[in-house]
Amino acid sequence: MITTYFYAFASVIIVSLVSLIGVFSLSLKEEIVKKYTSLFISLAVGALLGNVFINLIPEIFENSSNSILASLLIIAGILFSFVVEKFLHWHHHGEEKDKLNTHPVGKLVLFNDGFHNFLDGIAIGVSFLVSIPIGIATSLAVILHEIPQEIGDFAVLIHSGYDKKRALFLNFLSAFTAIIGVAIALIFGSMAETFSLWVLPIAAGGFIYIAMSDLIPELQKTKELKYSLFQITAVITGIMLMVALVLLE
Repeated sequence: MITTYFYAFASVIIVSLVSLIGVFSLSLKEEIVKKYTSLFISLAVGALLGNVFINLIPEIFENSSNSILASLLIIAGILFSFVVEKFLHWHHHGEEKDKLNTHPVGKLVLFNDGFHNFLDGIAIGVSFLVSIPIGIATSLAVILHEIPQEIGDFAVLIHSGYDKKRALFLNFLSAFTAIIGVAIALIFGSMAETFSLWVLPIAAGGFIYIAMSDLIPELQKTKELKYSLFQITAVITGIMLMVALVLLE
């Protein structure tokens, strides 16, 4: 159990440190930032879908005695993410940069991102309670989808009037909520089986929603054949990373 706790907290700390990547994007040319952001979005799509359908869902149905309930919880995860996006504007990969540039928007971004990271932390914690390989797979998927999001978040904060140091600090602070999420998941360690049976399907549904409604539409904005092939290759690479983690389990 101590090993599980170590891996869980180490992984979520790494996820939190991803929030610092935004500052490095400032030193790069805009074209380079866009190119690599597209790469990480593509990898994230593959990693999220691969993790859900290769790691999480098989584990969910293997340990569930009620497949209908498990299926409903996955759907609930998708619908919950939809509600959060609908009413809190949870996902914001670029649209805010063009439309919203006031201080309240920066605060909204921080709140939404903090809530998002909190749920990611719970998903990571629950995944490690199931097994270390599944926890690592979930952490990798989260990291890959956090990179483009954190670059976008940092840009939104700068455009909202925050200076670079404050934007970096606040973005890191919002990422820190993932550690709280992991801690809450691990506190329920004595009820790990019941806890994971309920939360893991909801987390899986959330990952499906992120990939399908948020990340893939971003990739669809690219129409050039060369970059489209580049994206497809990156998506497949993300999926194969998840396959490799299963084979190494």
